[in-house]
Amino acid sequence: MIKRAMDFFVSACVLLIVAAPLSVIIVILKLTGEHEAFYFQDRVGLSGKIIKVTKLVTMVKNSASMGTQDITLRNDPRVLPVGKLLRKTKLNEIPQFWDVLVGKLSLVGWRPLMPEGFADYSEDIQRRIVTVKPGITGLGSLFFRDEESIITAAATDGRDLRNCYRNDIMPYKGALEMWYVDHGSLVVDIKIMIATAIAVAMPSWKGFHRWFAGLPVPKSDIVRRQLGFE
Repeated sequence: MIKRAMDFFVSACVLLIVAAPLSVIIVILKLTGEHEAFYFQDRVGLSGKIIKVTKLVTMVKNSASMGTQDITLRNDPRVLPVGKLLRKTKLNEIPQFWDVLVGKLSLVGWRPLMPEGFADYSEDIQRRIVTVKPGITGLGSLFFRDEESIITAAATDGRDLRNCYRNDIMPYKGALEMWYVDHGSLVVDIKIMIATAIAVAMPSWKGFHRWFAGLPVPKSDIVRRQLGFE
């Protein structure tokens, strides 16, 4: 009940605060790119049910069936000009506070993925993480907030991108989400929200590594390197 009350109160406050600038962004999106402001994407949610997650439009239509599909590269040609700024500043995630307000998401939890990406988790991870509500932010989102840098590094090395996503990124992301399922609490949630705010303001900051005791260490060389473990 406390978690839900915090979700409702914080999301309502955020939506009220950003109402004016969000209106401006909506007008800009309507006048440029795909001439649409919002899109609703299928994601796996609580108990494995499919939910519609709300986001601002940052990519061309049908981008999930084009090029690298659900894998986004840095400087991905499918990203719209305005979308680049929205993605960099994470403003494209703002509409998800509405999803929190209505109860589809929580402020903090595991990051809801499209069914195709969710399938890259092991069956054990899939079964366990859906026992809690997914969130706008969480350890998976925090550590992999610049996931595109890992994919881009893999592309530079000539590696298969899907293989990198499935065998390097997803095992560690899943381990982080499992840690949250086992150790989640109000204190942990507050730490994650504060760390997320700092990370958005200071993208190069990696101090959050030390905020959570007993976190798993990535086995993948490329993930360790890109996440600052080396």
